[in-house]
Amino acid sequence: MAKLQVSLKARALRYLSAREHSRQELARKLARYAQEGDDIEALLDTLTEANFMSETRFSESLINRRAARFGNSRILSELKSHNIDPDSLTEIKAGLAQDEVARAREVWLRKFGAVATDANGRAKQMRFLLQRGFSHRAIQAAMRAKDENEDDA
Repeated sequence: MAKLQVSLKARALRYLSAREHSRQELARKLARYAQEGDDIEALLDTLTEANFMSETRFSESLINRRAARFGNSRILSELKSHNIDPDSLTEIKAGLAQDEVARAREVWLRKFGAVATDANGRAKQMRFLLQRGFSHRAIQAAMRAKDENEDDA
C-alpha cells in the first residue's frame, strides 16, 4: 500500500487549524517533512499574507492559555523564545501588568487557599508563585489582600 505524501502547505494548515503557531515554531515542525527544493520561508510568507498565520493571534492565544497559571515574566519569556517582535512585547507587557495581582491571587488560592501561619510556610508559598513567574510586587499584594480579607471576615 503506497503512503500518501501530504504537501507542506496542507501539513501547515493542519497544524494551524489545531491552534495558533509562531513562525519559528511552525518552521521547526515543517522542517522535519521538507524535501529538497521546498522553501519553508516562502510558504510561511504565503500563509502570513493570506492571514492564516498571525503573530498577534499567536501571542493572544499563548497569553490566554498561560495567564491562568503563570506570571508575566514566564509568559513574556515564552513569547521571546518564539521571536515575537520587541515592540509587540512592550504592548503585551503593559496589558499583562494590569491584572497580574489578581492572577497571582487566583493561582495562590487554588494551590494553598490560606496564608501560612509560619515564616517557612509563607516562604514556600512565595517561592511557588515566583517559580510561576509572578513578580515580588504581585505576590506580596496578592498575599496581603488575602490577609486583609481574612481580617474582615
